[in-house]
Amino acid sequence: MSKVLYLPHGGGPLPVLGDPGHAQLTDFLKAIGSKLGQPSAILVVSAHWETTSPTILSAEKPDLLYDYTGFPEAAYSIDYPAPGFPDLAFQIQEQLSVAGISAELDGSRGYDHGLFIPLKLMFPDAQIPCLQISLIQGLDPARHIELGRALNFLRDQNVLIVGSGMSFHNMQAFFRGIPESRPDQQFDNWLSKVCCSEQLTSVERDHELINWEQAPFARYCHPREEHLLPLHVCYGAAGVDAPPAKQVFNDDVLGTKVSAFLWV
Repeated sequence: MSKVLYLPHGGGPLPVLGDPGHAQLTDFLKAIGSKLGQPSAILVVSAHWETTSPTILSAEKPDLLYDYTGFPEAAYSIDYPAPGFPDLAFQIQEQLSVAGISAELDGSRGYDHGLFIPLKLMFPDAQIPCLQISLIQGLDPARHIELGRALNFLRDQNVLIVGSGMSFHNMQAFFRGIPESRPDQQFDNWLSKVCCSEQLTSVERDHELINWEQAPFARYCHPREEHLLPLHVCYGAAGVDAPPAKQVFNDDVLGTKVSAFLWV
């Protein structure tokens, strides 16, 4: 059975460009790939794609979307020529339909940086077929857990499921600095407990993640939750009976505490 990984993809292309504020994250991403086995394909849920209904990237040879601005010229020549997997995209669409979720295919969109930045560090040879699936506009946490549960079948097909976001994502705080009370750390502690505690039942974990806004400093850490909800998809995809996640990264990125979680 394949693994499910929620990871921080950092600030735009900075992990790939060697930014010192991303050093720990870059090292983590370079190391984690070899611990995930050899997946037959990778499905990425990126914080940088939202549609009215779940949409699956179905291009055979997706281009790259340099969906960031204001970075050095090298940021716009990054390459990641991983093939797409149209047949699997169609299968996912069918399985979502069986689960009562209407999904679309998109054969023209390219990979955004939520995919190609972390995967370039994790699987640099770019040989594994990749797909993306969008977040659902409205950003309802329960709907994203439901979407993840409908994707659980992929684990039996050796498809690595990756949620690409950031467990802390307050752009103003990245530039202004974090208060001494460390709200980022307090939210991170809550998130780690919810994902990793052996004491919580799946019903309790569902409740906590659906009601994530009640967590300490939730809206400070996520003024908008698009970078958090890939975690909800991963949690759902792990399966109702899956063991708790393992915290596989917990360090500073741009001066804020962020985490990665792995379901095995």
